[in-house]
Amino acid sequence: MPSLRQGSLHLFRVAGIEVFLHWSWFVLAVIEIGSQQGRYKSLVWNVLEYLALFAIVLLHEFGHALACRQVGGTANRIMLWPLGGVAYVNPPLRPGATLWSIAAGPLVNVALLVPLGALGGRYLLAELVDGSRPQSDLASLLAAVLSINIVLLAFNVLPIYPLDGGQILRSLLWYVLGRARSLAVATTLGVLGAIVLIGVALRWFRSPWLLLIAGYILLNSYSGLKSARAQIRSEKLPRREGYVCPGCGLAPAAGTHWKCPRCGQTFDTFETGAVCPLCKSQFSTTMCMDCQQLHPLNDWVSSYYASRGAVDDASVTK
Repeated sequence: MPSLRQGSLHLFRVAGIEVFLHWSWFVLAVIEIGSQQGRYKSLVWNVLEYLALFAIVLLHEFGHALACRQVGGTANRIMLWPLGGVAYVNPPLRPGATLWSIAAGPLVNVALLVPLGALGGRYLLAELVDGSRPQSDLASLLAAVLSINIVLLAFNVLPIYPLDGGQILRSLLWYVLGRARSLAVATTLGVLGAIVLIGVALRWFRSPWLLLIAGYILLNSYSGLKSARAQIRSEKLPRREGYVCPGCGLAPAAGTHWKCPRCGQTFDTFETGAVCPLCKSQFSTTMCMDCQQLHPLNDWVSSYYASRGAVDDASVTK
């Protein structure tokens, strides 16, 4: 039996990646399958079409996860929910690594165009050209699945954060503007794009699902914009010598930016050796203010000397 975890069902595990299904998926499934009655001769075909939708979404998310691992990042969980799927990926803080981790998802949909087009292309083309319906439920299903893949691909590559297209744009801007400012630009465009989608949903499509997606985009873009502003402020802070984050390779900001969860005291963890000066609590790991990853303090020191060694080697080579 699948286990219940944080409001989701654990489905299976592939290559160390856990796949979960949120309980709300079943609510939307009942609504959507019921609303499509009459499209097929049997309700079974409606169920198959809905399952095909989430199979495509799942393959898309596996594309993100596997690409993230390929560049040295971590990705061990995928969540399927009514608005699609989420791959919990954490690529290295490099524009190229982030770009590949994001672009791999839409590339899966591009690859699916070949087999799906061979199976259902002629049926979908006939529907689009002269409006003729396929003669069998199987043909209708094949045309619908191809159409679903095309729509998902087209929507995902819109340059609106946090859609894949918006994150790809952010990764490309990262090369020119840097990590924080590229995020600020992408999330600002995401806010504007969400507002446009809300207007389109209300004015033309009158679709509650498009409106819900636009709201989701707006909330995520606004949250990302706040994060970008915090990163920009962080970049201006003075940096401490002798330490480098093993995750992102940045020196930590100097100052009392860490807060003891036990007594609430703010302190500089690198100055005190990861010990709270008030309650004397010892912390085994220290969080990077830039990438939010936790590492033992000794690893920060080791990474610093490793980076200095790389710099010295480069100098000798020159």
